[in-house]
Amino acid sequence: MDFVCNFPCISILLCLFAGIISSGLRSHAAMWVNTALLAVNTALSVFTLTYTLENGPFVYVMGRFPAPWGNEIRAGVLEALMALFFCIIMLLSLFGGRHKLLQEVSENKIGLYYVLTDLLLSSLLALIYTNDLFTAYVFVEINTISACGLIMIRQNGRTIEAAVRYMIMSLLGSGMLLLGLCMLYDLTGHLLMSNIRESVALLAADGQYQIPLIVAIVLMSVGLCIKSALFPFHAWLPDAYGYSTVSSAAILSSLVSKGYIFLLIKIIYRVIGFDIYHDTRIIDILFLFGLMGMIFGSLSAIRENDIRRMIAYSSVAQIGYIYMGFGMGTEAGMTASVFHMLSHAATKSLLFIAAIGLTDVSGGSRKFIELTGSGYRHKWAGVTFTVGSLSMVGVPLFSGFISKLLFAQAAVQNHAKMLPALIVLGISTILNAIYFMKTVIRIYTPVEDSPYEGVTFRQTSMYSVVLAAFIVLNVILGVSSQPVVDMIRRGLAEFM
Repeated sequence: MDFVCNFPCISILLCLFAGIISSGLRSHAAMWVNTALLAVNTALSVFTLTYTLENGPFVYVMGRFPAPWGNEIRAGVLEALMALFFCIIMLLSLFGGRHKLLQEVSENKIGLYYVLTDLLLSSLLALIYTNDLFTAYVFVEINTISACGLIMIRQNGRTIEAAVRYMIMSLLGSGMLLLGLCMLYDLTGHLLMSNIRESVALLAADGQYQIPLIVAIVLMSVGLCIKSALFPFHAWLPDAYGYSTVSSAAILSSLVSKGYIFLLIKIIYRVIGFDIYHDTRIIDILFLFGLMGMIFGSLSAIRENDIRRMIAYSSVAQIGYIYMGFGMGTEAGMTASVFHMLSHAATKSLLFIAAIGLTDVSGGSRKFIELTGSGYRHKWAGVTFTVGSLSMVGVPLFSGFISKLLFAQAAVQNHAKMLPALIVLGISTILNAIYFMKTVIRIYTPVEDSPYEGVTFRQTSMYSVVLAAFIVLNVILGVSSQPVVDMIRRGLAEFM
């Protein structure tokens, strides 16, 4: 085995060890440990992606004990691509909100903040790479606890309420996932994903235990839908994203929900089998809820008068896009959903980071009336927010356009669902334009006798670099999307 095959395991262990080490360090030292960790893991992900592109997927047996006694990690093109993207987005999100952290979190808790981000990254990487279903569940819980801590570390009434609501919904989702996992283990006698798939295929071929099998699939699917905030399980999301620290909001909106969705993709392909999952008709329910989320999430965003809660409600609509792609039940639909996971992660974190610059030159207010003209007072944040808004609407040259194009192409290939998918896609795009362009017009509307006239933002060089990096990442996904789409298709084919 080549040495690079150790990198996925090393990246997960590094995160866990960094969390342990940071717990005993001062805040400044913990920050640098976190930065070094993200830089190293980004490099490891690049090497892993390069290796899998050249040699195909590989399985790493931990401790050299085969299943069922040992544990396995599997790395392919799609896993390595997602790991690389997650590391980049987390690095940019933390850098983009670093200048606000001292204002949002008490100094004696900044070290704890970086411990939580280390543990969160370990759980995300484990969900991407693990080949064992129970190991995935363990890291789902680590992910939940870390995310809850990132929400409530900014101590005020709204964040505590948001964290409690998030914890209640997440525990409900985790409970359903665990019940489904236990039923599947009882039916198959395996926890390793590839072994479960073989047993499920035999059960389906013999027609045995079909009802318990469907119940197990439904429980796992609904549990992950709750945790990823699919409509109508999204009630916890606006407060969690809207009142946490700016870095936490960027990370939660762009990465945490995507980790759960990626686990669902693995369950569909590598645990149950795509054809068997399709035959259960669960995808039709996911399709329906996805369409509803696209509409109702956008309508809620239009009604909002708070820029961060508006961005948060937009995430409900974007999660709906992803599940609509799942519900099409085709390779093209799944490819569009995975690409949209990348596009949404890059764009939504950009919007949260840019929004903080606009609010800082508006007396800290997040109300639209106070943000009038803020694009002139903080030009760089205004430009970046405009780029993110254009991407979310689906304007060419940006990643959101490619997402919507892929969804439209996937809809045309599925005649049974083509009409509702295209209609809702069009309506959702119009609604996206209403609330995002309304915001852009607001921040570029000149105002006379504004109490914030002449207020400028002391822009740090790091903040400027982060905003520029987000714009570049979004444009790259928009104008050079074909290599990324090809890697997604290859990775999904390897799952089969």
